[in-house]
Amino acid sequence: MPANYISPISMDALSSLCGELDKNNYINTEHFEKYHVKRGLRNSDGTGVMAGLTRICSVEGYYILDGERVPKEGKLSYRGYDINDIVDSCIKDDRFGFEEVVWLLLFGDLPTNQQLVSLREVIAECRALPEDFIEDVIMKHVSKDIMNKMARCIMMLYSFDEDPDNISIPNVLRQSLQLIAQVPTIMNAAYQAKRRVFYNETMFLHPIKKEQSTAEYILNQIRADEKFTREEAKLLDICLMLHADHGGGNNSTFSTRVLTSSGTDTYSAITAGFGSLKGPRHGGANLRVAKQMNEIMSAVADPTDSAQVKDYLVKILKGEAGDGSGLIYGMGHAVYTKSDPRAVILKENARKLAFEKGFEKEFKVLENIELLTPEVFSEVKGVDKTICANVDLYSGLVYKVLGIPEDLYTPLFATARIAGWCSHRLEELISGRKIMRPAYKSVSYAKKFVNINDRGE
Repeated sequence: MPANYISPISMDALSSLCGELDKNNYINTEHFEKYHVKRGLRNSDGTGVMAGLTRICSVEGYYILDGERVPKEGKLSYRGYDINDIVDSCIKDDRFGFEEVVWLLLFGDLPTNQQLVSLREVIAECRALPEDFIEDVIMKHVSKDIMNKMARCIMMLYSFDEDPDNISIPNVLRQSLQLIAQVPTIMNAAYQAKRRVFYNETMFLHPIKKEQSTAEYILNQIRADEKFTREEAKLLDICLMLHADHGGGNNSTFSTRVLTSSGTDTYSAITAGFGSLKGPRHGGANLRVAKQMNEIMSAVADPTDSAQVKDYLVKILKGEAGDGSGLIYGMGHAVYTKSDPRAVILKENARKLAFEKGFEKEFKVLENIELLTPEVFSEVKGVDKTICANVDLYSGLVYKVLGIPEDLYTPLFATARIAGWCSHRLEELISGRKIMRPAYKSVSYAKKFVNINDRGE
């Protein structure tokens, strides 16, 4: 294990300074109301502030009637195509669809057979990292968190690019295709390095098999024996398709677009997406769901009994159990109300394999959480609110069924979402052409300057 850096700043000193921070940084909530500031870029009804336009992805979960938000079944569309139709077609034809989604998001329409073959060839050729990159960048200074390591690797690729700051569309498209192909390789190498250093386990790096789809390539890389079934790869492929994009307003995509608007390089802009997605309020939520499920499995005598699970959910919502946040992870969404189509698709396609691999009890726990949370929320909070399961509720279990370690839950999300980040970066470069610069109202007051000798001890 690498030696930790010992900070010369003592915690006692920091504790005293934090009092100054709290005193001089707290803003009374009344000021937000007075100046009509929408915290979190959210309207009072929870909807997002309109900050831009996009042709890439549409996320629908409600409609407005007489000024009121009315819940409806969720719908996710890529370039106008319903995600259900995309996934259903791939399942029906028994083909892998993530690469097809990559083309769709980047270029705006479904690819022909020849276009898809060409894209797969490009991705296959670009999977390899620069010479000695794994040894010099990934194996040295191993990170405890794979997302942080992946972000660092993306930034380091800037140094290996012959034309990194050129933001012409052809050059950014080249960089985007390379990054989409390389991220799975970076993810696995970063994980293998962590296994060796932090878990004292054998590290393995398999040769790249160019004929494999992205889903097959990922499973091939993270399994010591390189063995997996087509059914497993197809389930992971569905996960990748569902996570590939979610509109311009989600935190990581918006972060990518904000940096893009400044005219910065591709590597800096995409790294912003990684930093955002790592957060537990965003992509890191799937790991929180997994921990929540494990807690329920161990704390409840019979986790398949709905009454017992309900009692425990009440404790979680009251902050008496779980992580104390009062949040039931995997439930609720900023846009979706009645249903999250991604969660519906994952649940339908994961059930068979979950039962075959002995995860029937875990699946039942998640179903209970999905069914009981709206009822528990109404009883505890006294508010009738339409709440649905979001994609994080079932994605963690899918990864567990596939034997994917928890260290890779959020990195896998990023491996899919980079297709969306790159698409939105290109759209921002083509159509935005204006740096994002929202206003902040200062609520400080004028002070008379005090000479340093008159400021007290």
